[in-house]
Amino acid sequence: MTAQEHPPAPTANGLDAPDGLDALDALDGFDALDGFVRHTTVHGIPTLFAPSADRQITAGLAFRVGHADETLPTAGITHLVEHLALHHLGLSDLHFNGATASTYTLFHVTGDEDEVVTYLNGVCAALRDLPMGRMETEKEILRTEAGSRGKGPLSRMPLWRYGAQGYGLGSQDELGTWSLTADQVRDWAQTRFTRDNAVLFLTTDRVPDGLDLTLPAGRRFPTPPATSTLPATPAWLHGEDGHVVFTSVVRRSTAATVFAEVLGRALFQDLRQKGGYSYSAEADYSSRDADFATVTAYADALPQKQDAAVGGFVDAFARLRAGRIEQSELDSARGKLLKRYDVPDLGAALLPSYALSLLTGHRILAPEQYREELRAVTVEDLREVAQEAWDAGLLQVPGAGADWAGLTQAPHFSPSGVSGTLHPSLEDEDVTLIIGAAGVTLSTPAGLVTVRYDGCAAMTTRPDGARCLIGLDGFQVIVEPTLFGEVTEERIAVLDKAVPPAVIVPLPARPAAEIPQPREGAAPRPPAGPRKKAGAVRGESLMTRLLRAGRRK
Repeated sequence: MTAQEHPPAPTANGLDAPDGLDALDALDGFDALDGFVRHTTVHGIPTLFAPSADRQITAGLAFRVGHADETLPTAGITHLVEHLALHHLGLSDLHFNGATASTYTLFHVTGDEDEVVTYLNGVCAALRDLPMGRMETEKEILRTEAGSRGKGPLSRMPLWRYGAQGYGLGSQDELGTWSLTADQVRDWAQTRFTRDNAVLFLTTDRVPDGLDLTLPAGRRFPTPPATSTLPATPAWLHGEDGHVVFTSVVRRSTAATVFAEVLGRALFQDLRQKGGYSYSAEADYSSRDADFATVTAYADALPQKQDAAVGGFVDAFARLRAGRIEQSELDSARGKLLKRYDVPDLGAALLPSYALSLLTGHRILAPEQYREELRAVTVEDLREVAQEAWDAGLLQVPGAGADWAGLTQAPHFSPSGVSGTLHPSLEDEDVTLIIGAAGVTLSTPAGLVTVRYDGCAAMTTRPDGARCLIGLDGFQVIVEPTLFGEVTEERIAVLDKAVPPAVIVPLPARPAAEIPQPREGAAPRPPAGPRKKAGAVRGESLMTRLLRAGRRK
């Protein structure tokens, strides 16, 4: 590849002086893109650009902030900033959008040069001075948007792995849309949507005139550290009928991308073509942060064939872990990945990927470097990735469990309870709510579910006295005064005082018809008598309306 010096730093258009390029030049592998992708800075924002034959320009302004950076009480704050920043565009015919992901937020547009400049300038102007008069309306829009999204078979997997925090917040409702204040939203925009936490890319051979991307100074935020609620892996959990889901975390590597392709082909061949158990059988590789990626595999199955599908799923993985991989499988997967680089205007096509790598601090490879790594991948490399993926795996299965495959059941219950006042269920004599000084416990015949106040991710409140406590580990306890004996205002006050104020999320009043009442025909419980302190007791069944599966939304 012929080397080419960086373009000279213009003095117009808001481009910075050459010193602004130092951070780019210091990046791991960035110099490998010389002559392929050019770079500069615009108002302090690192900028990547490469020409495209398309007469229109595609541009993206990405920020290193996403829902994994939030807390459960503020969940949705990044999405809200995105909506507020785009409100000014209204019913524009311009092809534009915004996206909030786990670790980044992207504003992107396709249009002619004037349209792209107008869009980018407008986004930055809005970020500098958000239209806070729209905040409550945009909150409601976000709640409506969330209500229209379906909950697919993969939706719970982040929560079970990470808990109700960090990367697990992708499984949670955006509770912040109920309680965020204008000051919180402004501060989030001023500290996260800054020039030092951004990257710009454009599919053009030069930076357009007229850009005004002035943003406050800040710092580059690293991706958040990963949490874990799994004491041991590989692990399994119960899921919905008809779906087999596997997720794992592996080190980012070229070999891991090839492995995901080989895994998808193996599942398709074994479960659909040979076994006839599944219609859809596939696998995917996606980056999580600078160092790790998520491997996801999925297969569907009819209820009468789902046990066979689980068995075939495990067998396919076992074959890959044992290294029983045909060279033709590797060559086919490698060939498919190589074809992705056999496209016109490759530099422009790779700009989004390079921009996100720049945001997260991941190494950047020029196309020929990636091709060389692809060609070097061996069957043994794939075997090692397969073992790594299995060792960190989480398998969601329908029907029976997966202990027979050497997996450990993920915790469906808490290891211990709290001592406090006993509040028997008005529906099920084997279920008791315990409100204590350290936390709350729901004691059921199957096990205990506990949320301790010092590990409470959020507590929602209703004017009728209902409380829902969600632990950082993802477990939740719902306190419905109408369903338990003697849950008085005094006992609710204990919760409200003990839970840290920062995690309390007030919800609006419910219609009377939505306040749950004991089921008709439920045997009445005898009076509880004087309140007494007691340790939580284990029982044998779940109270369906309050606890469907231990850890869940």
